[in-house]
Amino acid sequence: MAFVHGKNSVFAVDDTGGTLRTLSQYVDNVSGLPGSRDLSEVTAFGDQGVKNIPGLVNTTFSVSGHFDSTATTGPDVVMGGLLAGQTATATFEYGPEGSTTGKIKYSGEAWITSYTAESGVGDKVSFSAEFQVDGVVTRGTYA
Repeated sequence: MAFVHGKNSVFAVDDTGGTLRTLSQYVDNVSGLPGSRDLSEVTAFGDQGVKNIPGLVNTTFSVSGHFDSTATTGPDVVMGGLLAGQTATATFEYGPEGSTTGKIKYSGEAWITSYTAESGVGDKVSFSAEFQVDGVVTRGTYA
């Protein structure tokens, strides 16, 4: 069994210009990928238990980490820009094992639904963002 550590994970998302920006150096949590599938209940009279059929995939995911406003590459510029002016889906890539050749990569197109900068007097400034996948998440590998 091969276990991996989260420190090797990578996350990237398009900016408003369509350039894929790697934000791994700022991100400390990605959750919700690869996602879940809705089930529709089809239980009928006479059944001994609940029956379901698979429905649509409806994936949302969240990303959080350390706030940075560095021009073109910081998460505030990339994600804040998407929230303010996104008119098309943004490509995302998530590699839970890292991004070396052969490692698993989840990717797709998504809309950003929220971006928040958070600060407290005794802690670092952080950010969180929520995304809604448009279509399905693709499971592949890094080449």
